[in-house]
Amino acid sequence: MDRPNPDMYPGTVPTGAPDSADPPGGYAAMPASAPDPAAGDTAPLGGDVPPMRTPPTMARFDAWNYREAAELGDGSVVVGFRVEVVDGHIGKIDEASTLVGDSYLVVDTGPWIFGKKVLLPAGTVSNVDRVEKRIYVDRTKQQIKDSPEFDPDTYNTPEYREKLGGYYGDTYGTVPGATGYAGTMVPPLSADAAGSMPDTPRDPNP
Repeated sequence: MDRPNPDMYPGTVPTGAPDSADPPGGYAAMPASAPDPAAGDTAPLGGDVPPMRTPPTMARFDAWNYREAAELGDGSVVVGFRVEVVDGHIGKIDEASTLVGDSYLVVDTGPWIFGKKVLLPAGTVSNVDRVEKRIYVDRTKQQIKDSPEFDPDTYNTPEYREKLGGYYGDTYGTVPGATGYAGTMVPPLSADAAGSMPDTPRDPNP
């Protein structure tokens, strides 16, 4: 069979041409004002380029200090305030400490858990409504009910504080983007709650 004539296929490399050939007219020179893409200090071009942001940080649970958003300084009076949690009301504050590094609330739960008291580390308080005399805690009733039992004779001991602080620390799950606590720390879903969530809709055209 005869070899095809190269002139019949425009754009093909003729027989005997070098492996690489300059295009007709040569290569266009790069404008002097264009930055060298190989340079390490090349600044981003203008336009709709989003600014660089600092990588998000993770919030850390501080059991025995109030969050800044709570605005509870040393000497704040909150005894008698109602305590509201994620899923309702649990009682009133019977005793409170606002000392830095040793802040907590003792809550009289009344009939909710048979007249028992619970101790809430200061770090669980998300905010305070002084007008309505309410303190908001971002934990659920079940999480509080499952906490280490309050004992009026031992609740001030380091052993109990370490146990309680560790328990509540484990109930928090940190999320990216946290610069504080309010709205950035969320309780993990219980098995019942997770089971009640609707399934993720499937794409009808995968």
